[in-house]
Amino acid sequence: MKRSFEMLLLAFGIAAFSCSANRAFGAETGENRLPEWALGGFVRPAGANPIIMPDPQVRFFCPMRQDSVGWMESDTFNPAATVRDGKICVLFRAEDNSATGIGKRTSRIGLAESSDGVAMQFRRDPVLFPAEDGLKEYEWPGGCEDPRVAMAEDGTYVMLYTAWNRRIPRLCVATSRDLVTWTKHGYAFEKAYDGRFRDLKCKSASIVTKLDGDKLVITRVNGKYLMYWGERMINIATSDNLIDWTPEVNEQGGLKGVVFPRIGYFDSDLTECGPPAILTDKGILLLYNGRNRTDDRRDMRYPGGTYSAGQLLFDAADPGKVIGRLDVPFFRPMDDFEKSGQYKDGTVFIEGLVYYKSKWYLYYGCADSHVGVAVCDPAAGAPGDSIPAGNSKP
Repeated sequence: MKRSFEMLLLAFGIAAFSCSANRAFGAETGENRLPEWALGGFVRPAGANPIIMPDPQVRFFCPMRQDSVGWMESDTFNPAATVRDGKICVLFRAEDNSATGIGKRTSRIGLAESSDGVAMQFRRDPVLFPAEDGLKEYEWPGGCEDPRVAMAEDGTYVMLYTAWNRRIPRLCVATSRDLVTWTKHGYAFEKAYDGRFRDLKCKSASIVTKLDGDKLVITRVNGKYLMYWGERMINIATSDNLIDWTPEVNEQGGLKGVVFPRIGYFDSDLTECGPPAILTDKGILLLYNGRNRTDDRRDMRYPGGTYSAGQLLFDAADPGKVIGRLDVPFFRPMDDFEKSGQYKDGTVFIEGLVYYKSKWYLYYGCADSHVGVAVCDPAAGAPGDSIPAGNSKP
């Protein structure tokens, strides 16, 4: 994004959502001043992270293995978040110790809650896991991964998660009234185009929400529910019931991508959706995860393979039209616990975002091993994570 375009976007600021209003950008000095339409910056609470870590002592009886399993034994990461009964509720991915390597263990979804957004109390058993049910074909043996959660207007919680059978990752839907008991509805695109996308590799979905008072609530866009989804590129899908989703396609019948990786930028390798998107009076704001390439076509200021977080602004009348995009991440691996673990190239993988007691709480996976939190206080006006010195190009 050119500087002139950034300055133009300032005229369309989202004051209620920005913690960085009316400031210069400061890229020349390493200070990361965000445009007014963006959300942030986010500050890691001193001494608090990681807030969720593995616990080998926590066990439950696994219906898939027919045995007691340490379901939080190896890694806890990639959290969703919402608010219920005055508390922040975090739904996180946990891996057992059944194998070695990313994607080779079984994942389950756990639940923790907090009255301050930092100190967590956990349920002993997972709330979503591979079981003797109609999803065996999709969830066994890899399990349930990487949830995103949003609340519908009637109070129903909608979870979009990845079912992993170790062959094809599929985006699936589950719903709950209490975040504990979930009804699995299966593959999100099962009915679309007479099943044409049944074997599509797909994951990572961000349903569009709006801030209704102090809660993020799922909303319609142009008469339909809408979600951004995808890993290698960002796509759009729509729904009338939040269960059955239809991907947008192009004239040739293929997926109609709306955002793609950019050579020479922090998101040069992939663009993967983050927490639920937010509809504002200036557009639809989407926070996403970008991975840097490992060759000379990456942004040379960031290590190869690094996952950092960016932001996009879409036209609400034309949700596939990008009208704003950050050129540098607002959030990137900074602390040791974000650069050590399963994914040592460095990862801050954002999936959970809530508005709570007049602040924004961002929950993220740390190097595929722990869960962290960062907080945006609109009254404080913090910048984004600093921009490293050097040139983006070799």
